Amino acid sequence: MSGDLRMALVGQPNCGKSTVFNMLTGARQYVANYPGVTVDVKKGKFRVGEKTVEVVDLPGTYSLTSYSAEEMVTRDYVLNEAPDLVLNVADTSNLKRSLYLTFQLLEMGAPLIVNLNMTDVAEGHGLLVDGRALAAELGVPVVETVANRNRGDEAVRKAISEGERRSSSFRVDYGSLEPFLEKAEKSLRALFPGKSYPWRWIAVKLFEEDEAVRRTIVDAGEPGLALLEEVDTLATSFEMAEGADSRSHIGLARHTCATALEQRVSRRTRPSGKTWTDRIDAVAVNRFLGPLLLLGIIYALYELSIVQGYKLTEYLVPWLNRLRIAIEGTLPPSGFLEEPLLREFTLDLVTAVNSMLIYVPIFLVLFAAIAVLEDVGYMPRMAFILDRLFRRFGLHGQSTLPLILGGVFVGGCAVPGVMATRVIADERARLATILVVPLMNCLAKVPLYTLLLGIYFADTAGAMMVFISTITLIAALGVAKVLTLTVLRNRPSSPFVMEMPPYHLPTLRGIVIRSLERTWLFLRKIATVIVVVAAGVFVLTHYPSPSPEVLQGLAIRADEAKVTFRAAVAETPFAASLADDGTLDRYLNLQESLRQFRMLGTAKATIDERLTAEAPDVAPLVIGSDPAVKTLDRAFRTLRGTRLELQRELSSERLNASVLGRMGQAMEPMTRPAGFTWKVNVALLSSLAAKESSVATLGVLYRPQGDDANKTLGERMQEQERGFTPLHALALMVFMAFYPPCIATILMVKVESRRWKWALLALGYPILLGFACAALVFTGGSALGLSGTRAALVFYGVLLFVTFLLGLIPGRAPETEKASKRIASVTEQEASPR
Repeated sequence: MSGDLRMALVGQPNCGKSTVFNMLTGARQYVANYPGVTVDVKKGKFRVGEKTVEVVDLPGTYSLTSYSAEEMVTRDYVLNEAPDLVLNVADTSNLKRSLYLTFQLLEMGAPLIVNLNMTDVAEGHGLLVDGRALAAELGVPVVETVANRNRGDEAVRKAISEGERRSSSFRVDYGSLEPFLEKAEKSLRALFPGKSYPWRWIAVKLFEEDEAVRRTIVDAGEPGLALLEEVDTLATSFEMAEGADSRSHIGLARHTCATALEQRVSRRTRPSGKTWTDRIDAVAVNRFLGPLLLLGIIYALYELSIVQGYKLTEYLVPWLNRLRIAIEGTLPPSGFLEEPLLREFTLDLVTAVNSMLIYVPIFLVLFAAIAVLEDVGYMPRMAFILDRLFRRFGLHGQSTLPLILGGVFVGGCAVPGVMATRVIADERARLATILVVPLMNCLAKVPLYTLLLGIYFADTAGAMMVFISTITLIAALGVAKVLTLTVLRNRPSSPFVMEMPPYHLPTLRGIVIRSLERTWLFLRKIATVIVVVAAGVFVLTHYPSPSPEVLQGLAIRADEAKVTFRAAVAETPFAASLADDGTLDRYLNLQESLRQFRMLGTAKATIDERLTAEAPDVAPLVIGSDPAVKTLDRAFRTLRGTRLELQRELSSERLNASVLGRMGQAMEPMTRPAGFTWKVNVALLSSLAAKESSVATLGVLYRPQGDDANKTLGERMQEQERGFTPLHALALMVFMAFYPPCIATILMVKVESRRWKWALLALGYPILLGFACAALVFTGGSALGLSGTRAALVFYGVLLFVTFLLGLIPGRAPETEKASKRIASVTEQEASPR
């Protein structure tokens, strides 16, 4: 092969595909969003001789159907982008399962290289796979790797350099379905004369009732509709003759072929006995110990990320303050009372962005901890443990992945969570899951939680995060039960079978890379949202302006303060120069710069140099050695106090008169039972567009002024909202936990449910549920004289008790023996739930 190459990396989840990708590309990689979906793919480059190989790490998928976004992205890339090579990473210790995907890639005619990864794990289980024999059977190159130890890198590169674009003669024997497939192939060739497509694969997909392939045939017009009718007739004939539907038969044939092939190319060096995975699972998924272990892991996750991660923010705050000061120095100087519009607007944007950037250490730790759980293999165990619970509430084992993506662990996103419901076969569980996924704790809610916990629950932050994350899951179960007993009661249900991968030791490199990638993706995603929302909040909090009477009154008081100051310094040699308002404003601003530099710990010589460069004519009044400077300083402190008071009054009057202020105040009587102030109402209104906006909006509303410039948002909020108690904070966190999803999620609910009524329901009921729970916490807690922590315990107990009672109500039994047989057989061969 000559020239540069494009290679796709394809494999099932937990096969070590990402580790192979890291082994090949090293640091030369980046994350890209696949067009049209929210699924990310990783791209990287590496050299093989004189060639540059661009490798695309496609999402892990068990099969190549069109049920999930991951499956569609992988299939579409292999089909439409026509990569020069496809490296199919297979878990050697579970070869039979991995071959299910390999067979489909071969049917598609992909230029394949099979990578037997984790051979050390297979050997540890007493299983030896003959790579040469497998290559002879499949008709494609086979290489062996242990990617987490960088073993097999050269073998992969050699196979790539020697590879040719060729098709394999290997075929899965579908037995009694073969004559029907041949008829469908013949009709396909006649429908698309002169085209070169993987006809056998398309025929198989038609008999699997693949919606994406069927839509492609429909696009051919009347001949396409006629072909589909012919295939449906053939499928019906096959089912009548064999007593099984074609889809299940195809899955069973692949499973049988994989079993036979594995037996021919592998042998056991010792009888299979209990592995370390079996021993660990005896505890990890035990009916009684498993849930306790799960709670312990969740608590440890939040203690590490939220509590310890928050401590790391102390090292970031000074750098963010330096950034703000640097930007401030490039803007038009401030006036005595009002700031130039450009200065105020820019600093508000910087404040909003800094309000989010301060949580970067928390995101890094949180994503690293989640990456460890993923690599170890605990995520499927969590799904298994929760599945026992889900069934009582009308959900499904397949609901676990969407809920995880949505944020069972704080740090998810509802958009991919809703998209992931495509894998759920029965409509009742799918719709119930779609409607409860938005209740999970998406990553965008974390900054508000962290802000309030740091102020009001610093000593119990880890326990409170467990409280927040588990109440959303408990409430989701209750809501799902109510939905399945009412609006979804007539929808069918089906069983679920799950396969759990063996445990693996994570690699430090992989954890660090994924933590950095996910943090960067989140920051990149929210950057535009925060800037846009902050700009909108700025406009809505500045217009209309306060009444002329208010502005005139403040201006008169400002003039009086200046007169008092000038009288106090009249005997100094600087009195004449300070008689000019412009010089006085520059003097005041230079004094503020001096305070900021001192708070940042800047050396005196550096301070003197910078202030002299900034205002050489005024600097002697601030840093000079003349004894009269001390008189100036005393008068300045009095003037500064008056100035800050006037600026705060102006800011307050402006907020009260603005559009957003009036909206927040108009809502205050309605939200008073939940303890929300009008500023909190404004922050919640801005969060409807995106949850990230809540903290950014609070950062603007509680904007730094004077001595507040170097204080965190938490410190500013605590000082400016002195009546705000831990009970207020708890009610706000509870409301945010149940707050309706962002606009993007609402649109995705509509897309996946195909009905606006479900989207509107997903928007409406969380508002009512969240406000009812927040009002119960605040009003009930106030009436009983409970502290924030005790109110949390009482609310938790009430919610748990109500959900427990709902779980006792018998639901509609899962439908159909036929559905059970079909799902059981398909899941046995295809580990991906459908």
